[in-house]
Order: sequence, then structure tokens, then C-alpha cells
Amino acid sequence: MNLLAPYACDPARSLGRRHAEAAAADRTPFQRDRDRIVHCSAFRRLVYKTQVFLNHEGDLFRTRLTHSLEVAQLTRSMARSLRLDEDLSEAIALAHDLGHTPFGHAGQDTLNACMAPYGGFEHNLQSLRVVDRLERRYAGFPGLNLSFETREGILKHCSQRNARALCALEPGGVGERFLSGHQPSLEAQLCNLADELAYCAHDLDDGVRSGLLPFAALEEQPFVAPLIDQVRREEGADLHPRVLLYTTLRRLLRLCVTDLVDHTRQNLLAHAPLDVQAVRALGPLVAYSPPIAAALQALKSFLFARLYRHPEVEAQRAPAQRLLADLFGIYLEQGVPDPRDEDPARAVADYLAGMTDRFAIREHQRLTGLRLFPSE
Repeated sequence: MNLLAPYACDPARSLGRRHAEAAAADRTPFQRDRDRIVHCSAFRRLVYKTQVFLNHEGDLFRTRLTHSLEVAQLTRSMARSLRLDEDLSEAIALAHDLGHTPFGHAGQDTLNACMAPYGGFEHNLQSLRVVDRLERRYAGFPGLNLSFETREGILKHCSQRNARALCALEPGGVGERFLSGHQPSLEAQLCNLADELAYCAHDLDDGVRSGLLPFAALEEQPFVAPLIDQVRREEGADLHPRVLLYTTLRRLLRLCVTDLVDHTRQNLLAHAPLDVQAVRALGPLVAYSPPIAAALQALKSFLFARLYRHPEVEAQRAPAQRLLADLFGIYLEQGVPDPRDEDPARAVADYLAGMTDRFAIREHQRLTGLRLFPSE
């Protein structure tokens, strides 16, 4: 059995839940968190939320759900290598996108613009709202009542204004580190980087298979091209194109995972944190080596220019933005079913953020009579 390192989050020393609960006899607090996340409604809805391609454009493209599962696999695997808590790492990964809107970043940007007069919209903060407040599954408390450590990891980003608001409601809680400059746990840091690595690899895959990203473009990318050449030399030049793509992406992931684990071990040896509180007081410890970090940054820039801003992807932004802006205006005027917040605008934002792509499309067509997207 792989014993936890002293700098890992020990479930026996969890900082607890906002609402006290008796301990379970057969599961740790972090195992219970993971199970609650998997069974919640918001997690199931991720299957019909856009990652890059709209949900109805093809059955093989990633959704928020499949992305979250891939992040969980990477995070758990690396957590095991670093002797961190695997269950906490997995719970954070599975919950990190629960607050994402339909239609990906186009939806997020639109909802933030609509909410600008009412405090704005942050998808990471919305993920926290989902697990803290919006899910309704228990008689004794709102939300899922997750442990501090899981909630800390879910809140990857937070504005100073929202952090102060969180601290007013929960002094010393998950918003505190954004004011003090402290770091989250190593499990949370690991999930942050696994998230970025997962979407880089799977967006290359989806981009090529969609036809929007020519494979030849990958052969011009400095980080990927040597891996393609290596696969051809070792596996044969006549590989099926899909096998060539998958083998290259596996090697990309292996290279990055190995580098991240090795460089993080070096950082841990250099700083020797004695416990998780020492981790929080230090700078980021989970990191790539500088060459790999630079290569991944260049890869993200490549994806942004060649895929995320591809004309066919961009063409979906305008109808998605119009659809959500229309729905926001309609619901702000007439209200939403079963509001979860006394503030009407925030209740609308909660309702819209919880929608799947296909439900939002159907609701817009029902309320306006317009069809902005082709039939699913």
C-alpha cells in the first residue's frame, strides 16, 4: 500500500466540512466527496456541455464530462507517484468544471457580460456555488457539504472582490488564500496542471479528427513534430493515420507526466515541506521543468490560433452568445423555475450555467420561436 507523504493531505486531518457530519466507518472524507460528486446532477449534465465542439456536432468529440474523466485519470496517476491522496485528487478533478456554462467559453463570456452589472460571473466560483449551495440532495444542509480540501481545489481562480465576499461568509475559508497569497494543497496544484495537459492533448486529437486541424500542422509544431518522427522511426512509416495520431499523443502525455512528476519531486526535496500547511506557505511546488513548461505554452498558443479561433469554431460563437443573452433577458423579466438565490440576476445566472447545450437550444426555440442551430 502506498503510504501518504507528510506533505500530502491526510484525510484523518481534514479541516472538515461547513456542516458537521459523523465520520463514515468505511470511507475517508475525500472518498465520500468523490462519491457525492459523481452522483450529483451537475456532474451528469457535463455529458451535454461543450468542450470545444458543440455537443450535437459529433459523438466522438470531448464533452465537459469526458474531459473531467481524463483529468481525473491523469491527476490520480500522478498523485500515486507523488504519494499524495489519490481520492482527493480525483474528487477535485471530477468537480473542477461543474460550474461551466453551456457552449464553452462563448457561453462563459456571454454570461459574464450579462452579469457585469450584477457582480459578474466566474466559472470557478460557480463550481463552488454548485457544490456549496445549488445541489439539493440532503435534508440537513444545502449543496454537497464537501470537505475544505476538495472545495479549496475546486476554486482554482477567484477575483479579489469575490474572495473578500467569500471570507465575509466563511472567515479563514477557501477564499482566504487569494487574499493572503498562499497556495492550495499539492493535490489541487496537481489537478490544475493535469487540467491544462488533458485539454492540450485531447484538443489536438479532436482538432485533427474534426478536419479543422490538418495533421501536417502538427508536424510543424516544435513540441509535437519530434514525437511524430520518433513514432514513425520506431513503429513504421506506414502506420494508419489514426494510430500515428494516438501513439504520438500517448507519448506526449507520457513525456509531460514524467517531467511533471520528476520536477515536482525535485521541488519537494529542495523545500522539504513537513506538512500541508508548509506547502500552502510556499510558492507553487507542482511544476514542469522550464523547457517543458515553455513547450506546453507554445502548444497552447498554437491551439488557440489554429483551432479555438478557427473560422468554423468561431462561427458557433455568435449564435451561442445570442442564445444565452436572449435567455438571460427573458428569465430576468419573468423569473426562473425554482430559483436558488434571492437576487433575481444571480438566480438567472445559476439557471443558465446549469443548462446543457441541448436544453438551452430547446428552451430558446420554445421561448422565441427561433432556431439558431441546426437540429441535434
